[in-house]
Amino acid sequence: MKQFIVDAFTDKIFGGNPAAVCIVDKFPREEIMLNIARENNLSETAFAMRDGEIFRLRWFTPAAEINLCGHATLATAFVILTQYEKNLPVVTFETLSGKLTVKRKDNLFEMDFPAYVPKKIPVTAEMCDALQAEVSEAYLDRDLLMILDCAATVERLQPNLDKLAALDGLIQAVTAPDKNFDCTSRVFAPKLKIPEDPVTGSTHCLIAPYWTERLGIKKISARQASTRGGILYCEVSGNRVKISGNAVLFSVAELVDL
Repeated sequence: MKQFIVDAFTDKIFGGNPAAVCIVDKFPREEIMLNIARENNLSETAFAMRDGEIFRLRWFTPAAEINLCGHATLATAFVILTQYEKNLPVVTFETLSGKLTVKRKDNLFEMDFPAYVPKKIPVTAEMCDALQAEVSEAYLDRDLLMILDCAATVERLQPNLDKLAALDGLIQAVTAPDKNFDCTSRVFAPKLKIPEDPVTGSTHCLIAPYWTERLGIKKISARQASTRGGILYCEVSGNRVKISGNAVLFSVAELVDL
């Protein structure tokens, strides 16, 4: 099978979030897909298979298959629309989260995802202890979102990953206002064997609804303040979130017959 490594949510190599994209004629056994993800040792390896007019898409971390991944969806759409279907304006994926579409939008790729619902929960001492920072509010859906006071606090965090893994949520994220963007965030996923995810589309399905409600707007520009960093453009419309970003191709490889 052919495998592409794509840096998502960036316009330059070595930025954003790298994902592996495997284009397959049929899905390998789950054990094989998980082993490929472990071998790649990236936060996500995506497997895409054509099924008529659509593609079936699955996402694997080094630990497990998950139900939604933004940057690997963006990376997969980038591969399909630039390497295979160069005249196609939009690609549709069938996934564990239902049908997802990605379309070309100027020089970006726009994903249409289901929005998470930010359900407010009490701030606990365990949250503050795990982050070694004061948490003002907390929200939970698939992921846990903790609100901090400012972007500088987000940037200098050195959380205890074992304590983060003991908190609620598949993924633990922090966010705060930013003077140059609508918000800044960082995202940690120790339960998935990912200490920090560089740029996370799926968690912005929670971050974007929180900030659009708080700011009273429909569109936000969001910075993820990891070492690699990335920018996401998000628009909330009802129970959907449109997340746009760029991507660049880093490498192409042919995997051995597995």
